[in-house]
Amino acid sequence: MPIPEDVTGDEIDKDVRQELQSLPKTLAEDVARNLVMVARLIDEDPEGAYGYSRVALRLASRVAAVREAAGFAAYANQKYSEALAEFRAARRMTGTVELWPVMADCERGLGRPEKALDMAGAPEVHKLDKAGQVEMRLVAAGARRDMGQLDAAIVTLQSPELASNSVQPWTARLRYAYADALLAAGREREAREWFAKAVEADRDGSTDASDRLAELDGVEFVDALAEDETDEPSEADESAEAVEASEATEAAESTEAAEAAEASETAEATEAAEATEVTEAAESTDASPEDGDKD
Repeated sequence: MPIPEDVTGDEIDKDVRQELQSLPKTLAEDVARNLVMVARLIDEDPEGAYGYSRVALRLASRVAAVREAAGFAAYANQKYSEALAEFRAARRMTGTVELWPVMADCERGLGRPEKALDMAGAPEVHKLDKAGQVEMRLVAAGARRDMGQLDAAIVTLQSPELASNSVQPWTARLRYAYADALLAAGREREAREWFAKAVEADRDGSTDASDRLAELDGVEFVDALAEDETDEPSEADESAEAVEASEATEAAESTEAAEAAEASETAEATEAAEATEVTEAAESTDASPEDGDKD
């Protein structure tokens, strides 16, 4: 797959670059450039990111960072079975538990929420950092909702992190998930309150909390661009107007032609009448001397 010339491979994290040092230099550079493309495209073009991840995987399948990148690219494309296999491979290579929450979410994606809940209660969770534990809580709540256990999902999300007034990278998503669970349970007033709190914490627009809040308040957004496009005449309208203008022109020209023809006929008739009068006058003049002779 083509890679822009401005992508050198030096953009990757230093830890990943260190992993790639086990490869020949040229190969390491190729793998690094493909990994950069995965990171660059995964949010806006998941399919493109997936393609680059497969290239990197073909070049260096024994590098943990490559397996992890391939897992996230597959996950972004909802290829949960493939993603889970890649995450498990990366975990075996590194021995870390950082991927535990996303592995559990893959189980949810495969229709196995019970398995995700088992993972949420596993000893590995205690080895996660705070961000990882919050992520695991979100996955567990999602699994509860998959099983139709709305009240249990709400309780799962109730935590010190949710009650805290400090804003952390996970705060907006945690508050949003709690508000969404409350709304699903029919607790609209509380849901509105937590959607508002999610908006306060969502500094980078990672959720659509503001839209959900506006929806609860009955606010409708109007797309100004769509209005402008509606106001502008379409090609069909312009075509119809052109046809009408053409027909009007033809009608006017036809009317003018008819009036001209009528005027021409009138002029000819007038000329004919005048010629007749002249002829009669001449004949009358010629007849007068003969009458005098008779006298």
